[in-house]
Amino acid sequence: MKVAFITRSTLYTAPGGDTVQVVQTARHLTFMGITAEIKLANEHINYNSYDLLHFFNLSRPADILYHSYKAEKPFVVSTILCNYSEYDQQHRKGLGRLLRYLPTDGVEYVKTMARFLLGRDGMASMSYTWKGQRKSIMDILRRTAMILPNSQSEYQRVLNNYPGEVKHMVIPNGTDQHLFKYDGSVIKDDKQVICAARIEGIKNQLNLIKALNNTAYHLLLIGGHAPNQAAYYRECRDIAADNIEFVDQVPQHQLVKYYARARVHVLPSWFETTGLSSIEAALMACNVVISDKGDVREYFGNDAFYCDPASPQSIFNAIEKASQSPVNNHLRNKILEKYTWKHAATQTLKAYQSVL
Repeated sequence: MKVAFITRSTLYTAPGGDTVQVVQTARHLTFMGITAEIKLANEHINYNSYDLLHFFNLSRPADILYHSYKAEKPFVVSTILCNYSEYDQQHRKGLGRLLRYLPTDGVEYVKTMARFLLGRDGMASMSYTWKGQRKSIMDILRRTAMILPNSQSEYQRVLNNYPGEVKHMVIPNGTDQHLFKYDGSVIKDDKQVICAARIEGIKNQLNLIKALNNTAYHLLLIGGHAPNQAAYYRECRDIAADNIEFVDQVPQHQLVKYYARARVHVLPSWFETTGLSSIEAALMACNVVISDKGDVREYFGNDAFYCDPASPQSIFNAIEKASQSPVNNHLRNKILEKYTWKHAATQTLKAYQSVL
């Protein structure tokens, strides 16, 4: 079987959680004897070489529209459907504040057109410009053989936002258990807190900094800023006290040493489908602080410390509790059982076999 993974053109230049998901899923499918080749949406693709197309990011439908119509091949979609509405409506600044008056699909349409007009991304399907976001997504969902959400919660959000019949199979996100291998001989620092995530408003590093500024904790913010978030990054740098340290984005294998030493990993996002770094950190015996926004409860249940992303005090209180609590071995074992890239690839292959 030969599958084309078709994804956003900025997958490598502006890496995010979807970058890890795409690369690791393709890698582990290859281990299983499936040829999975990653293609960027702005590349020329010889569709006849593939049995199936696998798209990523339903919220970027212009890419999917173009290739799915042109290829005339069966296709599946890993939805990765984020909801930026709360952040867009309540917390954006400057001209971005105007987005609060638009519905979610309208906001995504404006963002897509802005990326295109500013030269930050291509526009694969010009029909998207007059169809708009919502009609484009509905078109894709009518034609796709199956969608592959990362959780049942995400699938329900797809149905709530875009009613209709569509086959699905939940493919949980994963982690590399061979890379993120806990070593109990490494002493954890109870005052070491890390946040491994791209620095952008939706990840909420600004309120995290406010929560830990001039406290006994040493906060490491690991990650570069998103291309359109330079002003947010500067604001984070400007307000950060001496106990806040910024570390540029590092490859996954270099994250191991940071996870190994930290007692707490915190991701106080306004929305997460999963929060890959939270899974990685938990596997490395970090206690996990997250917000209750998105689909994360399906992954972490009662094994995480939850905070209100709008409240620096709530974030601080959750970190305090996490730093004083023992390692959560129940969560580590659950991740090893259910949330590995090998398991994700196995489930993905089942989806392909069902479609073909």
